[in-house]
Amino acid sequence: MRAHGITYDTGFLRDGTSSREHFHPDVVKRELAIIRDDLHCTAVRVTGGDPERLELAATYAADLGLEVWFSPYPLELDTGELLALLADCAERAERVRQRGAEVVFVAGAELSVMNRGLLPGDTENDRLRVLLDPDERDRLPELVSELSARVNDVLRRAVALVRARFGGRVTYASIPLERVDWALFDIVGVDLYRSAEVAGQFRAGVRGLVAQGKPVAITEFGTAAYRGAGDRGARCMEIVEYDSDSGEPARLDGEYVRDEQGQAAYLRELLEVFDAEGVDSAFAFLFALESFPHRPDGDPRDDLDLASPGIVRVLDDRCGDTYPGLPWEPKAAFTALAEHYRR
Repeated sequence: MRAHGITYDTGFLRDGTSSREHFHPDVVKRELAIIRDDLHCTAVRVTGGDPERLELAATYAADLGLEVWFSPYPLELDTGELLALLADCAERAERVRQRGAEVVFVAGAELSVMNRGLLPGDTENDRLRVLLDPDERDRLPELVSELSARVNDVLRRAVALVRARFGGRVTYASIPLERVDWALFDIVGVDLYRSAEVAGQFRAGVRGLVAQGKPVAITEFGTAAYRGAGDRGARCMEIVEYDSDSGEPARLDGEYVRDEQGQAAYLRELLEVFDAEGVDSAFAFLFALESFPHRPDGDPRDDLDLASPGIVRVLDDRCGDTYPGLPWEPKAAFTALAEHYRR
């Protein structure tokens, strides 16, 4: 692969609440340096919902010499709000690019599931149920066709706004069901997970993406650190119960066995496929997820880190030992990713 990357979360915004409560510039700068120097990444996908945070982290990454994938991640926005966010972020990404950095703009992610108006349903779970409902299976081809038309209409408008403000390459972080018109973009971008159901066809699917002729970026791949998580593919985080009032992750829905080696093996195996099949860029999902802390003591259901695809364990009330002053410890996946990227 040309670009070895990871996703760096600046905070996913939902109803005005950020998934990353603590965002200290010195910490961000230090973490991005670790991503470059210790993980051996050459690129970072800077994602989140706050444009100012995105620009700050992107600037730090650019100054470190990393290739920056500037990736606003809209959640629960209507089309007007979504387009306004992308236009604002495109101007900010251009400022970073003007510093001399290589910057790719990611014009949203999984819009059909994560935002309102493209699929029936008021929430992400409602929209996913529409796609996964066994009673609607016969209607799925019609539903996908309608969905794809809506997504491409929004993307055409988004790309026009972005290209009027940003002079670099543009892509989009899609899910396969969206059937994106890639003629709009410079790079094919796909969030791609291997589940047990598609394991036999996974390599051929990657090969098919590359065969389209444009550079292919795997904008998201990874799994969580409990036994069996990899078999669930993109649904590995669905073992979490959320607070009915705040919407914040509260606990796991049962007891799970920690399997950091399984998480590490999943990353290695997918990276080997991406390398072999000619993928241009790949971004492991993700560095850290602050709202899913590691709680090893007490009720096992409170250890939210088990459901986190982060390659570090976020510590609930202390700093770690490996990187003094930072509130996390590397998982086995951190080492696996670093070894692969160093080679």
